[in-house]
Amino acid sequence: MELRNKSHHQPKNAVLMAMFGTTVEPALNSLLLIQRKIQEYFPATPVRISFTSNIIRKIWQKRALDPVYVSQHKNIPAEIMHIRGPLAAMADLHEAGYDTLVVQPTLIDAGEEFHDLTNYVKALDSIETIKEKYKPFKRVVIGRPALGSFGPRHPYSLDIETAARRLSADAALAKQKGAALVYMGHGNNYFPSGGSYLEFAERMRQLYPDVLTVIGCVEGFPSRREVTAQLQMANIQKVLLKPFMIAAGIHTIEDMAGDEPNSWKSTFTAAGYTVITISKGLGENAGFAKIFAEHAADAALDAGIDLK
Repeated sequence: MELRNKSHHQPKNAVLMAMFGTTVEPALNSLLLIQRKIQEYFPATPVRISFTSNIIRKIWQKRALDPVYVSQHKNIPAEIMHIRGPLAAMADLHEAGYDTLVVQPTLIDAGEEFHDLTNYVKALDSIETIKEKYKPFKRVVIGRPALGSFGPRHPYSLDIETAARRLSADAALAKQKGAALVYMGHGNNYFPSGGSYLEFAERMRQLYPDVLTVIGCVEGFPSRREVTAQLQMANIQKVLLKPFMIAAGIHTIEDMAGDEPNSWKSTFTAAGYTVITISKGLGENAGFAKIFAEHAADAALDAGIDLK
């Protein structure tokens, strides 16, 4: 009878960050800061990056083949230049001998992309083999988005409050400028994620009552129309406009702060508001970036995975 090696084999652990990604070089600072924060939590555990966007990965793959671009951007890590998708990155880790993974998405809320990633993780975690030693992974688990997920173990409302407290500097700056704080999130036309955004904005108003905090999304609800209605009801004259996104990528540059007539900055200016734009992603806030390290730690602890 063949003896199984489970009791003699120590798991080889890794953390895989699953990010949408960005092609905007300065916006990489957000993603790399999150990686550093997770690495600080687990200094003896590899922390890898993956991008979920097929389009963004293809752009980086093309850039990696351009010797001029590479020579002009030597500060960009090779891991970004040769970025992999989550499934490919997990396969790479498996080939390198890692059999226990914590996948930590750097997402805002438990929307469409988190749903899909969760299904990937559950599928890989459920693989069974006749001989246990041939299972590709001992465990694969997923951490929560910034604003939390469903289930009683980690109440999402506490995650929303944590996120709001980590963004106290935004409220302080808006107060200093005498402005309402307006966040532009991404949102989704096909997934009902608006409730998380609205609850976050309400918690900000409770924590920082001297500042009106309003949030809208590029896609779905709440939209820019709802933001404008709230500003009008409060007789606001000035707004501090900031992305409610992890990285300040194309949406921030074009949709939020662009000079085109349909950008958020342009439409608010045309409506008579004084607009101050801050083009920094949430991931550039060290306290907010740390949320993802904390959620990875929770996921590991819940699954009995010893990350070091």
